[in-house]
Amino acid sequence: MTSPDTLRTDRYPAGSAAFPHRDLVALAGLAPWELLFLMDEAEQWVTLGRSSHKRDERLAGLTIINAFFENSTRTLLSFELAGKRLGADVVNMQVAQSSVKKGETLIDTAMTLNAMHADAIVIRHQSSGAVQLIADKVDCPVLNAGDGQHEHPTQGLLDALTIRSALRTKGMGGEIAGLIVVICGDILHSRVARSNIHCLTTLGAQVRVCAPPALMPSGIEQMKVTPYHDFDAALDGADVVMMLRLQQERMSGQFIPSPREYRHLYGLTLERLARAKPDALVMHPGPMNRGVEIDSNVADLPGRSVINRQVEMGVAIRMACLDVLTRKARGVEGWA
Repeated sequence: MTSPDTLRTDRYPAGSAAFPHRDLVALAGLAPWELLFLMDEAEQWVTLGRSSHKRDERLAGLTIINAFFENSTRTLLSFELAGKRLGADVVNMQVAQSSVKKGETLIDTAMTLNAMHADAIVIRHQSSGAVQLIADKVDCPVLNAGDGQHEHPTQGLLDALTIRSALRTKGMGGEIAGLIVVICGDILHSRVARSNIHCLTTLGAQVRVCAPPALMPSGIEQMKVTPYHDFDAALDGADVVMMLRLQQERMSGQFIPSPREYRHLYGLTLERLARAKPDALVMHPGPMNRGVEIDSNVADLPGRSVINRQVEMGVAIRMACLDVLTRKARGVEGWA
């Protein structure tokens, strides 16, 4: 486990050394200070988002392309809002109407996007590894908005920021190291789970993952988490409970007996939540299947549910990532 002493915000290097990467494709392999740097950079945008004037012009004149090869509502809207609040020209690529549907290869699409001289490209794709493939072919920074079952890095960052923010609101300091975080649901198909695991374990949290045997990846212990099939046992003493939906669109075959049976064993109810700590936070990346993986009276529980705060932190994190990754191109001092 990472020592809390290594997580002090004054420990990350100055200038571009704090985040020396051109792209943000994954959280796996990033250092604690790199994660903390992006989280700290997002704090100013949380403040901006809560003000009456929500616009900053630092990306004025830059063009950001959101190329979403997979349907999205929350993530696309969040990235679009993030770019526009920073003053950038934001273009959403309508994949359903693009040449991809006519048989164009992913590499050809990458070369086309590169020829448009965008200043940053945000990509969501149904295939794991597709974002890295495009990143290798273009000249501008690339942000991964979710690729297959691989990763969803900004989701992992915004969830960590949400936890820290909620703890600070409760006067608890915001230290993630040492927290017990339970992630329950369709772990097998979830890129959100993977990014959260990488982020939270790097920041020193104890992560427990819980799922039916058919939805638990083999060898998950190698990711420094503790697997459970018994949700009640996993919840014992938890500080944070993060629920995931069943990703039916990625399933071929019968993974669970029925939604009703799944809720009985893995649904988060008020009674089940009582097994966690009295002030445990409740999270969900959305979209929620109310009455399946989470009951409405838990999802909307005052003082405990931070689901809406996750949405708020999502815009701030994505603003921070767009700002940081374009600093070199903008000639920001220390980012040459």
